Amino acid sequence: MTLFGTAGIRGPVEEVTPALALSVGQAVGNPSKTVVVGRDGRETGPALAAAIEAGLESAGADVRRLGEVPTPALAFASRGRTGVMLTASHNPPTDNGIKLFADGVEYDRTAERAIEDQLDGAKHTTDLASWDEWGQSSTHDILEQYRDSVVSYVLEQFDGTDTAQPASTGPLSGLSIAVDCGNGMGSVATPHVLDRLGAEVVAVNANVDGHFVARESKPTPETLSAFTAFLEEGTETQRGTERTRGEPASGFDLGLAHDGDADRLVVLDSDGEVIHEDTILAVVAAHYTDAADVDDPVVITTPNASARIDEQVRDAGGRVERVRLGALHEGIARERSRGNDDTEIVFAAEPWKHIHTAFGGWIDAVVSAAVVAALVADAGGTDALREPVSERPYRKVSVDCPDDAKAETMATLETALPEAFSDATVNTDYGVRLEFDDASWVLVRPSGTEPYVRLYAESDTVDELVETTRGVIESAVSEST
Repeated sequence: MTLFGTAGIRGPVEEVTPALALSVGQAVGNPSKTVVVGRDGRETGPALAAAIEAGLESAGADVRRLGEVPTPALAFASRGRTGVMLTASHNPPTDNGIKLFADGVEYDRTAERAIEDQLDGAKHTTDLASWDEWGQSSTHDILEQYRDSVVSYVLEQFDGTDTAQPASTGPLSGLSIAVDCGNGMGSVATPHVLDRLGAEVVAVNANVDGHFVARESKPTPETLSAFTAFLEEGTETQRGTERTRGEPASGFDLGLAHDGDADRLVVLDSDGEVIHEDTILAVVAAHYTDAADVDDPVVITTPNASARIDEQVRDAGGRVERVRLGALHEGIARERSRGNDDTEIVFAAEPWKHIHTAFGGWIDAVVSAAVVAALVADAGGTDALREPVSERPYRKVSVDCPDDAKAETMATLETALPEAFSDATVNTDYGVRLEFDDASWVLVRPSGTEPYVRLYAESDTVDELVETTRGVIESAVSEST
């Protein structure tokens, strides 16, 4: 496919145009559908929303306009119907995108191909509804219901009740949390949820601004440097003086940061250090596995995710299955179809993005923020939370490879890498992944968007592992060009 990537349609607004949005709306809509439409705070969002709503209505669909919402809230509203979210997630403000949902789950490849086929065949120009079947539009507010549902879910997970309690006795009572919303849609959800669960919340960059004036939309250690300093310099005034938990030296127990549409979460400790995303994935996966009341709890993740996840899930009595990047929902469906009555998909995640399957089938960083905060509260701090996890050195390297040489290069590597590492277990489902007895691993896969082969490695001797693997990759590229 050329239109849809790993997370819907996304790109510069010179490509993601109102004309494209109109065509996608006409391809998605029909007289039997009700479609919820939301957008993030980007400057180009209103025009794209108007175009996609026109397309949907002209195809016969009724439209419920949600306005500016986090992507998880749009997905929540799409249960039992179709959903369209206009967002470029963590991309710069010059970009925008279109993400499609059906019954709370992102469109799979089959559904996306069907849309592309319609657009390629220009069928949307002939499949419009008759004049008396065009759809109607109305405005709906989903935020309050969504926030209520997140609070109830977390209370049920950690307090055994879905009834709101006084904040002073909530599962986050006494916990001091700073949240960097990055001028994105997390601003209208995460601070509210954490506050209702009892945390002392300080929200920064919590105004929605489509220019992302405070920092880049993508939260990384580099873009979060000002937030790191803020955490380090936390004061009694910022967090209040009433404390029921151990008092951290920096003034905050925890830092959380979102991207533009609140489907990504970055977690920082009280000193402003970013906690590795695979460590967060591992502790949340272990929590859900341990809490599961089935014989076969399953966690879905991606090939680039650390073996520390496998270790934690295995110790909690579950198993890990992997699926290609951007296809967690497909992995959930696959393992459910393969399983039996004793199988339950308890969690699905790739680095930075989590699906809390008991809450819904979509990536939801607002829920993640609340769940991680509750786990930190239960553990007594971020250090105690991550202590059981073996955090080996991790590296990610990009090796130059022309796009037209990627297929031949990867075919060569399927043989060359196992020959170079004869003691490794090999999986070639999604690139070439090698796993070793000491829980070290390496993954080699082609980039889907850039002229590189990506190398991911984790090992106590990671530099040596990367050096050897990179040499094999460069030889394979040389043979293919």
